[in-house]
Formats: sequence, C-alpha cells, structure tokens
Amino acid sequence: MSHIFHVMLLIWRAQRAALIRGTVLAVAVLVAGVALLGLSGWFITAAGAAGLAGIGIAFNVFQPSAGVRFLALARTAARYGERLLTHDATLKSLTDIRVRLLRGVLGLPFQRLARLRGAETMNRLVADVDALDGISLRLFIPAIAAATTYLGSFLVLWWLTDLVLAVWIVASFTLGTGLVLLWTGRHALAPSRRAEKALQAFRIRLIDLLRARDDLVVYGRLPDQTAAVGAAETRLRENLGAVDRLERRAGLMLALTTTISAGIALWLGGALVARESISPAQAALGFFAALALSETVQPVRRGLADLGRMLDAARRVRRLLPENDAAPVAASPAASPPRPETAALEMSNIAYRHPGAENPVIEGFALSVAPGEKVALTGVSGRGKSTVLALAAGLIQPDRGQILVSGRPLRDLPESQLRAEVTYLPQRSMLLGTSFFDMLALGTTELDERDALAALEAVALSSTVAGRGGLHAKLSENGAGLSGGEQRRLALARALLRHPQLLLLDEPTEGLDRPTAIRVLAGIRDFLPRATLLIASHRKAERDWADRLIRMV
Repeated sequence: MSHIFHVMLLIWRAQRAALIRGTVLAVAVLVAGVALLGLSGWFITAAGAAGLAGIGIAFNVFQPSAGVRFLALARTAARYGERLLTHDATLKSLTDIRVRLLRGVLGLPFQRLARLRGAETMNRLVADVDALDGISLRLFIPAIAAATTYLGSFLVLWWLTDLVLAVWIVASFTLGTGLVLLWTGRHALAPSRRAEKALQAFRIRLIDLLRARDDLVVYGRLPDQTAAVGAAETRLRENLGAVDRLERRAGLMLALTTTISAGIALWLGGALVARESISPAQAALGFFAALALSETVQPVRRGLADLGRMLDAARRVRRLLPENDAAPVAASPAASPPRPETAALEMSNIAYRHPGAENPVIEGFALSVAPGEKVALTGVSGRGKSTVLALAAGLIQPDRGQILVSGRPLRDLPESQLRAEVTYLPQRSMLLGTSFFDMLALGTTELDERDALAALEAVALSSTVAGRGGLHAKLSENGAGLSGGEQRRLALARALLRHPQLLLLDEPTEGLDRPTAIRVLAGIRDFLPRATLLIASHRKAERDWADRLIRMV
C-alpha cells in the first residue's frame, strides 16, 4: 500500500487546491443526499400525522418542500462541480506523473535503457498511469467523503432524533460496510492483478502485431500472431468478468447491510415512538437517512475491486520515477573551452565491468586520439569496442581510469556541452514516423534543406530520398520500407548534421557493399573535414580509410 500512498501524495501535491475543493463538494453531495431523503421521509410522515390529527390545514408545507427542492438542486450542482474538479485535477496530475515517468525512463543507465522493449515501455507510460486515476477518484476522495458524512450524520441524527438511533445507524453502517469493503479488497487483489496482466499482455501483443505486420505477412506468421492476440483478448475478458462478478457480490452484501441496518433502525424508531421519546416523523427521518447512507460507499466498492491493478501499476510507476525529481536541480558547471594542443580524446588506465559480470570487458585500456584524426578500433566481437565508444560518449562510467575530451575531464563537462561536442551513433538507431526532413532535424537547432541534402549526399542516400518523394515525404515508423543499410545511413546523416568535434561510430558501413561503403566513408570526411573520428570496425574498407588502427585484445 505504500506505493499507492506515494502516488496519491504526488497527485495531491500537483493539484492540492482543486482536490481540496473537489473533496468538499464530494462531502456536500453525500450530505445533501442523506439530508434530502431524510427530510423527505420526515416531511411525508409529518404531513400524514398532521392530517390524521385534523390539523393538516395548519401544517406548513412550504418550508419543507422548499428544503427538498434546494437539496435536490444542490446535490446535482455539487455532483457536477465535484466531477469537474476532481477529474480535471486528477488528469492534470497524471499528466505531470507521465512527464516525470518519461524523465525517469530517460535517466536510466544506458545498459538498462537499451534493454527496454518499446511496446512494454509505452504500456507503462499509458496503461499504468491511466490505472492510477482510481487512486484519487475511487479510493481516497470517496473514502474521506464517506467518513466525513458518517460523522456528520451521527451528530445531526443525535440532535434531531435520539442517541440510541443515531449510534445504531452510524455504527451498523460503519461496521457492516467496513467488513464488506475489507472482504472486497482482500478477495479482489488476485483477480484484478490477473486482469491487469491480461490487459498488458493483450496490448503488448497487439502493438507487436501492428508494428511487425509487414514482416509477419512476408513470413506467413500473421495468422499465428492474430490468433495469439485473440487468445490474449479471451483471457482478458475472462479475468475482467471475474472482477465484475466479485464487485456484484460486494454490491449484494452492501445491499443486505443497508436492509438490515435500515430495518432495525425502523424497529428502533418505532420503539422510541412507543416510549414517546421521539415523534413518528423523527423516526421516519432516521429510517430514510439510513437508506441514504448506502450511497456513501458505492464509489469505494469499484475502487477496491480494482485494488490489485492499481497496486501493481503504482509499484511499477514508482520504480521508474526519478527519486529526486522534486528536488531543485543543481546548476550545471560553466562550459569550459577546449584546451589547445591537447588530444581530442584521451583515455588512461580504463577498466570497466558490465553490471552483474564477473570479469571486466576492459582492463587497463589507454587511448589517445589527436584532433582531426581517424582511428579505427578493430578486433573480434566481444572485446569491448562498443564499450569504448559508450565510455567516450559518457553513456557509461568507467570503474577505474580517466577520460579527457579536449583536455577536460569528461565527467565534469555539462551535459549540453558534451552533447554539442560529442556525437555517438550506435549500431541500432531509432527512426520515428515523420518526414525525412524532421528526422534529420532531430537534435539540431536550425536546419535548412540545403544542409539536409548535403548530409544525404554525403551518406549516398540522396537518390533514395528523392525517389520516395523528397525531404518532406513521410517516413514509416522505425524506418519501415528502408533497408537496414539505408536506415543506418539515414541515422548517420542525422549525426553528421550535428557537426560534432568528436564523432563516434559503431560499424557505420555494416550491411553496405564495398563501393557504397567507400563512398560513405569519404562523404563523412568531406562533410566533417576537421572532426575527430573514432569508429568500431570489422570491415577492411573502414580499416583502409582510418589513419590508425587500435586492435582490441
């Protein structure tokens, strides 16, 4: 439950004033409902008693009827205001949580970020955050409103009827509904968790189906994947049905609680009338107020039925939220200029071990790259070439040793300055479903079409883009429709347009034929004549192009 309280605290902090006003209106709705039914019962009974006594002409019907109309209108207006305020505040709070969650995901260590699945991460950002709306709307606010209404009802019933009747009505409802709600919350944990897992599985499979539909058609696996999505939907319906059945059982038990409590309240009222402690109209007021109290816990019932779903969502969301997100951000150190007559990149005595690994992938590694030099890291796979590039890009930190960029410690460089001077192109790059021009403009402050075309020409991709309709033609999600080599070259053109001082490339010509690879490598140097280039290489064309080779062993 600590995760739910933590999320509720985040929602409360983000929209405190609106949630306070909404909670007050929620109390007003319940109080008006209890008062409306209680006053109506008193009015009808008192009017009937006055008629039987022969004094009906002297009975004032205008004030009670005006009170009934006022309470009915007030209840409707308060309900509208409560829904408007609480839903608006909750949605705004969830928007803030979603932004913070995305910030937390982006702040994950590079290795963990690289392992994230797109469908699962999107599910966390959408489905898990959506599940949190019930924490405020169906748990905390209704529970606070119900408790306040119970307390107020006890005091008013004590004042207007009798202490015994007031104690019975409020105590029986508090105990009865409390036991029912505890039973609901306890028995709903497993079914609602299964329903949430089924929903997550269905969404992930559906997203994977939509993203890979072309490949599935080509390989003849579309029917199998469609059947898997259908099976996931069937499991989802079964689990949601189990949650709904449990909620209906809880509704039945609450109805029985109301019947027993109101029935005994009617008997107590009759006994008190017989003892002349209260009037029949007062007894009717207590009976109808008891009936009205049944409305107070209806929203909580559905919230507890979904408790397992909200618990799991809150736990997953809290795990990804940045711990110190609310703390003031420390000012970044001032940007320092490059030191003249120093190496563009220098590594000394570097050691690095992957998290959970027993042996280091790099031990005692040293490297010095002069400004404008082209250096290729060679060696068999698994020797740490990509790790060296990630270390040089500042994505991971060495266990030991020092990394200098233009004579300055890499760890001391402000993030904005580091990204302006150093660009890293990994083996796999993300391409968004937008135009070619917008894709190339990512990470650049200004870009004109001439520069974009020059970058495409440098990577031998200008004719391909022209054949697809030009720079403003739509690019499919993840670069679908482009070959693997074309996708890599498009990402390379995007990296070139940042005009970095140090460009780190991980197998930039993989998948290209030799003439195209030679053309691309020459285009890189022509586009960035003064940049320092460090590449991880497996190909002879890249080794021939480099000024110097460093073999990783």
